[in-house]
Amino acid sequence: MRAIPGLTTPDYALSTPAPLPPPGPLPLTPASSGIPGAPAVPYPTYRLDSGDQLRVIVFGQDNLSRLYNVDSGGSVALPLIGPIRARGLTTAQLANDIANELKQKYVKDPKVSVEVATYRPFFILGEVNKPGQYPYVNAMTVEAAVAIAEGYTERAKQRMVRLTRKFGGVMSTV
Repeated sequence: MRAIPGLTTPDYALSTPAPLPPPGPLPLTPASSGIPGAPAVPYPTYRLDSGDQLRVIVFGQDNLSRLYNVDSGGSVALPLIGPIRARGLTTAQLANDIANELKQKYVKDPKVSVEVATYRPFFILGEVNKPGQYPYVNAMTVEAAVAIAEGYTERAKQRMVRLTRKFGGVMSTV
């Protein structure tokens, strides 16, 4: 079984029966690494969403530096500036947005860093030994997800998977 490009966010539920792509090199896209034969990656960097826990550090402002959760609306509530949209952004984009908000109102030259402390979970269903919810691991592949769920059952069709994800608030099959 091969890795499926695009399985880089934990919004996926794995089950059967959509066929895997045919064997052979995967196409390159501008978002890919540029290495011949490297898999195409539609979203090369992790995008934030509900369920992520973020470590926000505002240098020199210890009262603002702590862990924050992305709420069900896709926002992070920070002291002084209030809720700020995080859904769909990278950590660098969110850090920039936070710095801009702080600069407008409270801090002369804010230096902000954002990192994911805990990724939102992923779900694996179907013919695996232990289906359920698991913590996401950065740059996860289908093989890694199946291994985390302790492998396939005897009845599993190992050449068939169905990936679903929530994108823009809509569940879709990849």
